[in-house]
Amino acid sequence: MPNHLYITLAVLIMALVTYIPRAIPISFMKREIKNRYIKSFLFYVPYAVIAAITFPSILYFTSNIIVAGLGALVALVLSFFRQKLYVVALVSVLTVYGLLWLFSVLGW
Repeated sequence: MPNHLYITLAVLIMALVTYIPRAIPISFMKREIKNRYIKSFLFYVPYAVIAAITFPSILYFTSNIIVAGLGALVALVLSFFRQKLYVVALVSVLTVYGLLWLFSVLGW
């Protein structure tokens, strides 16, 4: 089988695998959820999943975990002060690159 067919088949299987967990709960839910604790839990699930996926990648993106942690800290501080997403991303990336450059100049 040619390589492009493997890729197409892989994409179709991944689409099916990611669609099924979303479709099954919707098909079985017949009424609105009234419990405020369940609603609160379901409200925060996407944020927790995104954090669990991205945080390890942030820390191990560079060869220096201290620089990566400082970049994440800058992003958290800017987010706390409700800066726009592009500002948070740009400043934290520039912080990481600037610190990596500084550490390479200093020989750390």
